Amino acid sequence: MNKSRIIFFVTGLDSGGIENYLLRFLIFAKNNIKATIYTKSGLLGDLEQEYLNAGAELKPFKLGLYSVKDHLKLYMELKKGKFDALVDFTGNFAALPLLLAKTVGIPNRVVFYRGSTNHFKEDYLRVTYNNILNKIIPLVSTSILSNSKAALDFFFKGIWENDDRFKVIYNGIDANAFLSTKDNLRKELDIPSGAFVVGHVGRYNEAKNHLTMIQVAIELCKKYADVYFVFCGSKVVESLEKKVNQEGLSLQIKLLGYRKDIIKVLNTMDCFYFPSLTEGQPNALIEAMLVGLPFVASNINPIKETVPKIFHSQLLNPGDKNMAIEKIIKIKNNKLFAEELNLSKWSKSNFDSEKLFNEFNKVLMK
Repeated sequence: MNKSRIIFFVTGLDSGGIENYLLRFLIFAKNNIKATIYTKSGLLGDLEQEYLNAGAELKPFKLGLYSVKDHLKLYMELKKGKFDALVDFTGNFAALPLLLAKTVGIPNRVVFYRGSTNHFKEDYLRVTYNNILNKIIPLVSTSILSNSKAALDFFFKGIWENDDRFKVIYNGIDANAFLSTKDNLRKELDIPSGAFVVGHVGRYNEAKNHLTMIQVAIELCKKYADVYFVFCGSKVVESLEKKVNQEGLSLQIKLLGYRKDIIKVLNTMDCFYFPSLTEGQPNALIEAMLVGLPFVASNINPIKETVPKIFHSQLLNPGDKNMAIEKIIKIKNNKLFAEELNLSKWSKSNFDSEKLFNEFNKVLMK
């Protein structure tokens, strides 16, 4: 059977929601897709070897947003590539690659929105340019996907519901593969077995709201000797280490960089704290729910879509430090309540990878 030749555009290959989603999908679809990954930053990242193991061809390809030269070079690449489909995960910034793909005759052109707001510093020129790109997207795309209704409401309000090219495909996770061990990192991190551990998984950036998280961690760790925090993700150590040391809390606040054994990180925790300012659909929160962790998260629309309505009481304003502390302490002090927040069974059913990856695969095989 001939594999479909598909080109995927991402910014880079450091571990994050987009990169992990695409990697999992490629492993799922390896028998019918020959994937070429173009990274618009011109860089690879943490997941390089995993992508190679999944059979993907990797192509660092610097694509400057305003660079005519870069786009002419891309045009020539696409023209000679004989691809069956092009998928771009960079939201409105997919417009020009999709336009070039249409020009050279690539029949299946897909944009996949993975964020529910703009992810750049807004000024008049940038917003104007972004709006132009947004208008181009429907003219050059055969499918417009998102992992949340919130994203389509933000980028295509009043349009997407009446156009069958638009589709919401939620994140899928293979629960059996992910929940591969019960092991944790308490011994490795020198955390007492009886400690109450709050944690977060995600790269350090403004959207993840580490500023609020570290304030909550400092206050709780100073008040309770048996409370520990674990922060895991790219650039976490270098971004938070100085502050933690200044507060004299390096024994209680554990900082980890990128880890492949995320399941062990989550197994270390008693509570997952996820106060993001913006998300597409949060893989990290879904993984925590698969493990069965009680959670406190922000009340932004993509997270409301991810969590059953009956548990929306666990969602709060992302900057509300006092409410976060109150909810975390309630989980610490009330084991019965903590058990009620175990959404493992629900998450396995609602984020089943086979079902959701098949939905994406069908779009690519059109």
